[in-house]
Amino acid sequence: MLFSAFILGLLGSFHCVGMCGPIAFMLPVDRNNGMKKVFQIGIYHFGRLLAYSIIGLIFGLIGKSLFLFGFQQQLSIFIGILMILVVLIPQNIFNKYNFSKPIYNIISKVKSALGAAMKKKTMDTFLTIGFLNGFLPCGLVYMAVFAAIAGGNALNGSLYMAMFGLGTIPLMTTAIYFSHFLKGAARQNIQKAIPVFVIIIGVLFIIRGLGLGIPYLSPAPVYDAVSSSIECH
Repeated sequence: MLFSAFILGLLGSFHCVGMCGPIAFMLPVDRNNGMKKVFQIGIYHFGRLLAYSIIGLIFGLIGKSLFLFGFQQQLSIFIGILMILVVLIPQNIFNKYNFSKPIYNIISKVKSALGAAMKKKTMDTFLTIGFLNGFLPCGLVYMAVFAAIAGGNALNGSLYMAMFGLGTIPLMTTAIYFSHFLKGAARQNIQKAIPVFVIIIGVLFIIRGLGLGIPYLSPAPVYDAVSSSIECH
């Protein structure tokens, strides 16, 4: 599942470049010192990963509370179905109920206030920009959050979101260096692949929740394993 988080981030970074690319392009990196520029970009990415990890930790705790009530398998199946439905339901339906819009408006104001800070070239500026960037409303982040909830505890949730963030780093870094690195049909084809992969992840979560006794993919429920052990004795 952690591997799926990395792949989701890697493919989804084509979407991230479109959404967060302007922020990356505006980073006040040092254009004359290559090593310093690399370090500044690294601090920016660290800020994003920190934000994603905190989000994963919070929602992982929610998943843990559901796990304690015995809803872990049902939650995994529900999350899988939800991920598939989000992809299949037409976008115009979601546009009618855009719950993230108020949050986005607030963060847009914060981004505007950061305009002056972006002119400074201090390391804390890159950390702040990256950290706030991680909290921007994004459909792919929501998909990763669903999976973090299904992780069942804070550590798994935090690791899932961190791996998702790591997957976005290669393309986001490339975007900082080359603003027009990928255009046309190739980018469109990869964009089309993102929903397909989200559906695959959703199916994996459903299979995992079914507890089919398949090692790593769909392990048997703990109580089933205990019952089998008792019967053997």
